Amino acid sequence: MKRTITPADPEGQEGERRRREAFAEVLQVGYTNAQLERLRFDREGLVPAVVQDYRSGRVLMLAWMDASCLRRTLDTGVTWFWSRARREYWSKGEKTGNRQLVRRVSVDCDGDTLLVEVDQVGNGACHLGTESCFSRQFGAPVD
Repeated sequence: MKRTITPADPEGQEGERRRREAFAEVLQVGYTNAQLERLRFDREGLVPAVVQDYRSGRVLMLAWMDASCLRRTLDTGVTWFWSRARREYWSKGEKTGNRQLVRRVSVDCDGDTLLVEVDQVGNGACHLGTESCFSRQFGAPVD
């Protein structure tokens, strides 16, 4: 069977199916209410969530979560965030297909920042079409 490979899906549909099957067991991350209660949300009820590629360790993006986003992320296995600009919930890739399948969620030592490790599916995490939102560097030529 011949498989079509496109730049938007370098491994083809079969590659995405295999990735989803591989992570089916980790799509729900266990947690307790006591763990959630120990988090230190800011005065707007938010914590920053650093999203990192599980395999490469590359930082993909930074977004904000409230308690509801965090629960939904842990329960569904895909990332959910709060948009401070639009004042609404959103799930990464819900419009583009560039989903983030959650592998692990950790909290920092102060309880005020989350690290969300994901398997990035699709073209990348950034809305500009790059793998990471952190692709521009100080000291580098400006495009």
